[in-house]
Amino acid sequence: MSTSEGSSEGSFVHDSADVDSSARIGAGTRVWHLAQVREDARLGADCTIGRGAYIGPGVEVGDACKVQNYALVYEPARLADGVFIGPGAVLTNDEFPRAANPDGTAKSAEDWDAVAVTIEQGASVGARAVCIAPVTIGAWALVAAGAVVTTDVPPHALVVGVPARRIGWVGRAGRPLVSEGEDWVCPVSGERYRETSGRLHPAV
Repeated sequence: MSTSEGSSEGSFVHDSADVDSSARIGAGTRVWHLAQVREDARLGADCTIGRGAYIGPGVEVGDACKVQNYALVYEPARLADGVFIGPGAVLTNDEFPRAANPDGTAKSAEDWDAVAVTIEQGASVGARAVCIAPVTIGAWALVAAGAVVTTDVPPHALVVGVPARRIGWVGRAGRPLVSEGEDWVCPVSGERYRETSGRLHPAV
């Protein structure tokens, strides 16, 4: 067991993890076997970074997030509090990927502009899903396993498929909402929502 130089008290970094000395690890956060956290990354409190996960340079991760085994979070991604990234999920950062320039020279950092995947509070990205930057996943949305997200996902949306499309709504508990008259209702919490112009809002 070890703690990196930028770690807060109570955090844990496994000996096999590679955490840059400029990264900041919040209190209670755990970085597990073979994970890599690059320079200037910021991990909030009480996060879990699973085995073999990758957190790119300058990536910002909020509090109470889970980045599961072998997920790849490329810079300049931004994850709000309570975000879940499933095993093997990928957050990309290149709109027009090429290894070389047209003249045959290898592309360098100066030859392209990184674009971000932004994931808002409480949203979840399922196992092996791919989010193609630039894209925003709205608060409390749920991206199904294996989906490929190519456009913004509204808050509370449940999206599936390739490319991902909305098939329903989910509440803060992550369960699909049930239609009751004009309302959408969470079967776990009883929270009620209304849909207006393709967006979900708490029912007043």
